[in-house]
Amino acid sequence: MKHKILIINILLLISLSAFAKPKVLVFSKTMGFHHASIAVGVTAIMKLGKENNFDVDTTTDSKKFTYDNLKQYAAVIFLSTTGDVLNDAQQAEFEKYIRAGGGFVGVHAATDTEYDWAWYGNLVGAYFKSHPAQQMATLHIIDHNFVATKNLPDEWKRFDEWYNYKWIAPNLHVLITIDEKSYTGGANGDNHPMSWYHEYDGGRAFYTELGHTDESYSDPLYLGHLLGGIKYAMGVK
Repeated sequence: MKHKILIINILLLISLSAFAKPKVLVFSKTMGFHHASIAVGVTAIMKLGKENNFDVDTTTDSKKFTYDNLKQYAAVIFLSTTGDVLNDAQQAEFEKYIRAGGGFVGVHAATDTEYDWAWYGNLVGAYFKSHPAQQMATLHIIDHNFVATKNLPDEWKRFDEWYNYKWIAPNLHVLITIDEKSYTGGANGDNHPMSWYHEYDGGRAFYTELGHTDESYSDPLYLGHLLGGIKYAMGVK
C-alpha cells in the first residue's frame, strides 16, 4: 500500500511539473548610463509573460546570480544593463548557468556591459562604441524564418537610438541589419547588424539593439520581435 501511495505521489509530481510555467529573470542593473525606458520595458515583459504563459521575476540585485538561483529560470534577460554589473564570482555562476543549457536575451544596452569579461562579450555578441542622435532609419529583415522576425516587414522603418559597435563576434546568425544610407552617423558599413542569435557555450543567446525609447514597449512589431527572442532563449519550439 505504501508503495502504491509513493508511486501515485511521484506521478502527481511529474504531472504537475509538466504543467509548470517556465520562468524568466529580467536583470536591469546599471553601473553606467541608466535608460529611462527600463521601467516601461520591465512592465512590458511582465505583460508578455502573462499573455504567453511564462512567469517573470525582475531584479537589479547581482547577488541573485548564483547557479542555485538561476537554474529555476528558462532564460535571463539583460534589459539595458550598463557597465560592470557582476563580480568575478557572479560571472562564474552565470557561466555555469549558460553551460547547463540556460538562455540569454540581451536588449539594447546589454552590449554596453562587461567590457572586461570576454566570455560575456561573446555571449551577447558585440560591444557598443557610440551612437548618433536618435532618428528614423530603415532596417532590413534578412531572415524571416526565425521566431523573432517572422512577422516583420522586409523593410522596417522606425525611430530609435542606433548603436555602432567597436567589436562584433564572428559566427552570429544575423537577423536584422540597418541601412546606414537611411540615417546619419552609422559607422559599421554595409554589414551593420542590429539583431542576432546563436548557440553559445551550451546555451542559447538572442540580442536586439532596438529598445532605447519608451515607445518601443508599446509597439506591437517590436514587442513581437522581443517575445520571439525570449521564446528562443527559453527553448520554446
